[in-house]
Amino acid sequence: MKVILSIKPHFAEKIFEGTKKFEFRRSIFKNPNVKRVIVYASAPVSKIVGEFEIDEILHYEIDSLWCATKSDSGISEDYYFSYFEGKDYGFALKIKRAKKYKTFYSIKERYGLIPPQSFAYVRDQ
Repeated sequence: MKVILSIKPHFAEKIFEGTKKFEFRRSIFKNPNVKRVIVYASAPVSKIVGEFEIDEILHYEIDSLWCATKSDSGISEDYYFSYFEGKDYGFALKIKRAKKYKTFYSIKERYGLIPPQSFAYVRDQ
């Protein structure tokens, strides 16, 4: 099973460069069978740009999560704590085998979806 995640374009680029090895989320999907993430780069790109496998999902208190991920976070400490403001716990998807597509795709044409606020499940194709 796969999910599509909306990710800001500069963070998506860092994932494919290998400098961002964790994707942070305030909440995540409930299905434990999700093993792959389809990356939808939000505006101004607004395309499906690649995918990655989930190595593991970390779920810790915000301070502990930062300590465990900061060296490979690809984001600043200020951005991290601002993103999780008001939350006690957060999630980090550990990225493995990120693959940027040669051709980018319309989410509507490829999956018949509009860009998800958080995530959307998709069937394997």
